Amino acid sequence: MKIPKRIQPLVDDGLVDEVICQLMSGKEATVYMVRSGDDIICAKVYKEANKRSFKKAATYQEGRKSRNSRRARAMEKGSKYGRAQQEEAWQNAEVDALSRLAEAGVRVPEAYGCYDGVLLMELITDDDGDVAPRLNDVTMSTEQAIEDFEEVIIYVLRMLCAGVVHGDLSEFNVLVDAYGPVIIDLPQAVDASANNNAKAMLIRDVENMTQYYGQFAPELLKTRYAHEMWALYEKSELTPETELTGNCAEQTKSANVNSILEEIEAAFEAEKARLERIEEANAVD
Repeated sequence: MKIPKRIQPLVDDGLVDEVICQLMSGKEATVYMVRSGDDIICAKVYKEANKRSFKKAATYQEGRKSRNSRRARAMEKGSKYGRAQQEEAWQNAEVDALSRLAEAGVRVPEAYGCYDGVLLMELITDDDGDVAPRLNDVTMSTEQAIEDFEEVIIYVLRMLCAGVVHGDLSEFNVLVDAYGPVIIDLPQAVDASANNNAKAMLIRDVENMTQYYGQFAPELLKTRYAHEMWALYEKSELTPETELTGNCAEQTKSANVNSILEEIEAAFEAEKARLERIEEANAVD
């Protein structure tokens, strides 16, 4: 196929030898299957900020720090240089998150590097060498749903222990290969300790997974893993080896109205995003 303009510099530099096909196009990026030497990998081309429609990007960027004070000031002021640096930070966030999570024992694609807004990473495939399906395109038995759900919960726990909340976890951001779920799409991942929205995002992430797997195993709908995880995390008692129960006692203290409203709003945003992703998936198909 014709080489996309954004990938051409990587071809010129010898990082990419051939663009095989487009795998998907979403609101944040377009993903291509490419050949690099003897390897078939992915090239994720991030869309420019003015063409990207990720909801409430500033909410996700809260708590992200720049080690360069000049760069940080420029980003705060919103200057042309600052906007460019903010865009670079958004793109590099996924590389950083993938590296941190792989080290923490979470199954994610291996990142090979980000070059001028193009992320080169591992292509997840099935037993036949075809592109692994998204969770949204998979049906399963009750037993398989329970097994895979428990595995995803372990990944979410390990992510939180590493200080990361996915922030947009759903059936559209999980691939399934022969070994089980693989977590993808992390440019919006948030710092669990520095972002005030981290708890609401964690709850939404786990709720999305619970609702999806709950279609095949309704007993999962009664679990409250996110609340249990966060309660332990706040007390610094959460570890990668923590054995969760899926139960969490209801709080008896007065409710935080603002927090509840934020969670309701987040739920509405998540449902809206889910419907948009379904529409995108149908359009691609």
